[in-house]
Amino acid sequence: MNEMRSLITTEAKLLFREPIYWLVVILLPTAILVIFASMFGPSKPDPALGGLRFVDVFVPSLVVISVATLGIQTLPIRLATYREKGILRRLSTTPAHPLRLLMAQFVVYALTAIVGLVLLVVVANLFFDVPWPQQPLVYVAAFLLGMTSLFAIGLLLAAVAPSSRVATAVAIPVFFMVMLLGGVYLPRVFLPEFLVSIGDFTPPGVQGLQDAWLGTAPQLLPLVGLAAITVIFGAIAVRAFRWE
Repeated sequence: MNEMRSLITTEAKLLFREPIYWLVVILLPTAILVIFASMFGPSKPDPALGGLRFVDVFVPSLVVISVATLGIQTLPIRLATYREKGILRRLSTTPAHPLRLLMAQFVVYALTAIVGLVLLVVVANLFFDVPWPQQPLVYVAAFLLGMTSLFAIGLLLAAVAPSSRVATAVAIPVFFMVMLLGGVYLPRVFLPEFLVSIGDFTPPGVQGLQDAWLGTAPQLLPLVGLAAITVIFGAIAVRAFRWE
């Protein structure tokens, strides 16, 4: 337990020494919300959006920015940099186990993503009258499943990438695909049907987040798929982890 606490504390200190990483993750979704909500103003419900306003549909997708930036870009690239600089090799001479190291990374980034989510939800409600998530417990569950599944993919990349260049080369296209399927570039209602269907089962499962936010019962199968991705990719990451 003390070893795990030390790893988490160390990783948190290293992350927060570089404000560009955590400030972007925490503030960018809310900043985009403010920009777009201000551009569209106090828009009226749109029949094309199911009687909702643009901002009501767009806010759940903004969650993707935080979890994708942390899970697909920051986490694997930082760990690959550790490997490249020999930091992991030095850690291998200590009692640190790959599972505990990966869990420490996960905890630090998960807490950062949660702070960004809370800020987004509060600002959306207080300043733009976006309702609170209608099914808060289901929303939290969908968010955690989406986040852990996306982080599991990032952990697998982090476990095997030999250098930051390799991690970046793989992470960038995956990141943009996650953002597209998550409705960040264009609300999902405007995406082709086949992309919407793929996005339902692709981490972080934005449809489940949107359904829980708007009060519609999320489909069970995509959530089960996210849980399976978390378990399978997470287990492979631990088994495939290389110190150097």
